[in-house]
Amino acid sequence: MEQIERIRDMESCLDASEKAIRELSEALSAYEEAQLQYRKLSDYYGSDQWMQDYADDEAGKLPRDLKRGVLSEDGVYDLITENRELLVRMLRLVTTALETDGL
Repeated sequence: MEQIERIRDMESCLDASEKAIRELSEALSAYEEAQLQYRKLSDYYGSDQWMQDYADDEAGKLPRDLKRGVLSEDGVYDLITENRELLVRMLRLVTTALETDGL
């Protein structure tokens, strides 16, 4: 009976691992595809163009119905910070996996 339970448990581990790895792979593919847009946004944020756009928004020169979260003082900064934290998290995960799995 112990053997059957072990095999069932390991089968559950296999199923969960396959699902998680597949989902992570899909998420990483989407992340990789978004990097060009992210870099474009990162370059824009804090640039002279962003400063001018921000000033024009503050002066009321932009249409009121224009979506402009990109001009908020924290929106892009928070995204950059979150992205950096995610990269550090991924680096730690990879480092630990390489050290413990001997890959």
